[in-house]
Amino acid sequence: MGKPPTQTPDKSTHTTAESLVLVATGEGKGKSTAAFGTALRSLAQGWNVAVVQFFKSDGWHVGEEKMCRQLGVDWFAAGDGFTWDSDDLEESKAKAIAAWQCASNLIKAGEHRLIILDEVSYAMTWQWIDPADVAAALKKRPSNVSIFLTGRDMAGEVIEAADTVTEMKNSKHAFDAGIIAKKGIDF
Repeated sequence: MGKPPTQTPDKSTHTTAESLVLVATGEGKGKSTAAFGTALRSLAQGWNVAVVQFFKSDGWHVGEEKMCRQLGVDWFAAGDGFTWDSDDLEESKAKAIAAWQCASNLIKAGEHRLIILDEVSYAMTWQWIDPADVAAALKKRPSNVSIFLTGRDMAGEVIEAADTVTEMKNSKHAFDAGIIAKKGIDF
């Protein structure tokens, strides 16, 4: 067993940053949850916050959207749901491309201090949007804009451009035991 630290960490060589790029990826649960927790912190600081959801549509009525809208978050549910439910994957692809255009415009505008790109990794994994374009937008963002990207299998170009990358590991998941997503916990 370890002992608790008693020395203050040395921060003499550290600097502050006006903004950060954060990534939550991996097979484990909690990627979007982490992003929405960060949204709450940002709102508490008086920041303008935007969310672009790449796969959830405006037909989904998820708890995080309801509360974030009440708190003043600009919310863009740009997808059409799970791909396995899609009747037309070309339309799903077109919606993901449009979601990226929306996100790119939000980034360039610089009006939001935090922009969450929820489940964006899938659009890159399936080659619907170019990871190099996403990475370039992250690097060229206005200096005051922080961006939080979520989703499994995040593109290497995005990971390289990020300041903080957290990989969620799945140790155990209720779904594996036959339990479906639960309101109030999962959405």
